[in-house]
Amino acid sequence: MQSSALEYDYSIAKLFVFSTLLFGFVGLLLGVVAAFQLAIPDLNYLAAEYGTFGRIRPLHTNGIIYGFTLSGIWASWYYLGQRVLKITYHQHPFLKAVGLVHFWLYMVLMVLAVVTLFGGMTQSKEYSELIWPLDIIVVLVWVLWGISLFGSMGVRREKVIYISLWYFIATFTGIATLYIFNNLAIPTGIIAGVGSIFHSISLYGGTNDAMVQWWWGHNAVAFVFTTGIIGLIYYFLPKESGQRIFSYKLTLFSFWALVFVYIWAGGHHLIYSTTPDWIQTLGSVFSVILILPSWGTAINMLLTMRGEWNQIKESPIIKFLILASTFYMLTTLEGPIQSIRSVNALAHFTDWIIGHVHDAALGWVGFMIIVAVYHMVPRIFKREIYSKKIIEAQFWVMTIGIILYFSSMWIAGITQGMMWRSVDEFGSLIYSFIDTVNNIISFYYIRAIGGLLYLVGFVLFIYNIFMTISSGRILEKEPVNATPMAA
Repeated sequence: MQSSALEYDYSIAKLFVFSTLLFGFVGLLLGVVAAFQLAIPDLNYLAAEYGTFGRIRPLHTNGIIYGFTLSGIWASWYYLGQRVLKITYHQHPFLKAVGLVHFWLYMVLMVLAVVTLFGGMTQSKEYSELIWPLDIIVVLVWVLWGISLFGSMGVRREKVIYISLWYFIATFTGIATLYIFNNLAIPTGIIAGVGSIFHSISLYGGTNDAMVQWWWGHNAVAFVFTTGIIGLIYYFLPKESGQRIFSYKLTLFSFWALVFVYIWAGGHHLIYSTTPDWIQTLGSVFSVILILPSWGTAINMLLTMRGEWNQIKESPIIKFLILASTFYMLTTLEGPIQSIRSVNALAHFTDWIIGHVHDAALGWVGFMIIVAVYHMVPRIFKREIYSKKIIEAQFWVMTIGIILYFSSMWIAGITQGMMWRSVDEFGSLIYSFIDTVNNIISFYYIRAIGGLLYLVGFVLFIYNIFMTISSGRILEKEPVNATPMAA
């Protein structure tokens, strides 16, 4: 509960809320453009080389993962961190200064990332495209968050560290370790005088590089999309619903099991490759085991609502929370299934994988960050949410968009996998690659329309937030639980 003696400082949280809205819109817009480029290839040539799918796609993924998602996590940290630790940045100017430097250096990094990726400057590593000078800035940004995170815990008044902060610690530690190891590189222009000063080669070669890359690549999802977002739901669901978390023991089991198991699952990206067989088997086995801690978290969230399911009808924010938990369950079942060797033989390199990734990105991550912003904004700006009807409309538009997206990609992906594996009586492939493309092109249109609907919902979200800040009814006191909203 909030101490009456403390007046929390939300200045840094406000900045990250605005960057969440900015990067969410830009990232989704780029994603929609990329989706329509796959359906209509001529759209690749609207802006010369700067508008091709190869330039747009890295901007989209980096914008959503490291722009939208991290902004949402950091906005939540600078909001809830003070509250669960019973501190205020008004009393700790050093921590406030660290937070402000954290935000502005992060914004400089994102601007440089946009410029370099648009310019085609990349390391060509999935979820790790940034060139080596920007990697150094990434480390500095991450260290600043660590100082804020652990510095705040060091001066806390609350003895118990709430479970959300354990997940934030996991995010900080996991990403710090894996990002540094994966991005160890030799700047060729400086060391050997060959090529641009911005060019580098990985410290690892061949198969070793692939193993380290997917040790990182899958855990970029694990420790940003998963542990960071679980930290959000463990705070915002009980605060919004007024219900206690169903089981504290289940939170502990899920946390330690998830952190231990998830870090070894990246090898499932390399099944049927030249990597050692034990690496592939380890990735598959640990991926299947991941169902237990993942579902432990999701079930804990759903059971938190026991006896209060009527809130789904009354509050659109609770709708977002419950559907986010449901999408998390779906995603964390689908991923392990795809990591089984026999299924992976069909699914790998197909659009079914894309459908799986966007179950998580759109349904789980997107919905949770939207909830976090809707919960924080009235308390930060002391204004009632502008329109409940807009939230309802946003929920249904985005949900329909997600369903169109993942269902089209499931069908397209399974169709691709089966066509690629079809052979005649002589063992020759029946279909050419272009046959596959022609067969699934209609699903690319459906995917693009689904993404467009999700973007429309996000625009409604941005409008509702800015109208709340500028025109929402002023709140005399902070709401205890359910976020107040005008009809």
